[in-house]
Amino acid sequence: MIEHTATETPAKPSQTWAIAAVVVTLVLWASAFVGIRVIGASYSPGPLSLGRLLVGFLALSFIAVPTLRKMPQGWLNWRSGLAIVSYSFMWFAGYNVALNTAEQHLDAGTSALLINVAPILIAIFAGIFLKEGFPRWLIIGGFVALAGISLIALGSGQRSSVDLLGVGLCLLAAVFAALSVIVQKPVLRSISAVHATWLGTGIGALCCLPFSGQLVSEVASAPVASTLGVIYLGIFPTAIAFTTWAYALSRFDAGRLSASTYAVPAITVLMSWIWLGEIPTLWGFIGGLVALAGVALTRIRSAGKK
Repeated sequence: MIEHTATETPAKPSQTWAIAAVVVTLVLWASAFVGIRVIGASYSPGPLSLGRLLVGFLALSFIAVPTLRKMPQGWLNWRSGLAIVSYSFMWFAGYNVALNTAEQHLDAGTSALLINVAPILIAIFAGIFLKEGFPRWLIIGGFVALAGISLIALGSGQRSSVDLLGVGLCLLAAVFAALSVIVQKPVLRSISAVHATWLGTGIGALCCLPFSGQLVSEVASAPVASTLGVIYLGIFPTAIAFTTWAYALSRFDAGRLSASTYAVPAITVLMSWIWLGEIPTLWGFIGGLVALAGVALTRIRSAGKK
């Protein structure tokens, strides 16, 4: 049975900031796909993940470390500690390595289609574990948006090879992302978005330390532009975007917020067109519009609900 438990409230300043945080997150995460495409020839999946996590951790340390004393008493216990380690391993380490590796086996369109199973999984998990229910328009809009992503994949201009390893890794990344959102949301009740992301990048970097030797050798041989690209990925799509995401997640339902990420492939197509000269096909244009329409549908409140 479809139900809706959230209540509609007048817009508050904090909600305005949260909406702005969502926009920042979507744009920066979309730029990451473009950045990875540009520097992927110089950095392999594991070292790239470790490099951007180290940069993100160092960048956030300038804010997080001086404010550690402001953390609420009792914030760290076995339950919150386990949750932090879990989402750090799954999202910051596992997701990045799995997705980077998957894109070596699958074309970009197929990867985008598979990874965007995550918002649907998040909506299901949030309805079950976070008691957010299953709003009708969230489900409808999610499937419309997924159809749009499918059209973008169809218009990618590449034939998808059947690579079970790539498909498996991409779906694993989607599951990691979905579970991480569910695990992270309760943690944000006791710690700030900055500290949640700082801990995530730090623990994630520790998980990726086996790639440290390879990272050192690739830094030595990579073009300066590619290394600057890793720094960009660490500061903007990682440190900033994951922090703005956590800030928004602390204020919105996980299911509705995650549905907004369906807009990322559409934004990526536009960025690739502007910066890489990759002209999207007609299917790409149509798919982008359908995906954005699906996101808009997820924001509709069920009739009779306030």
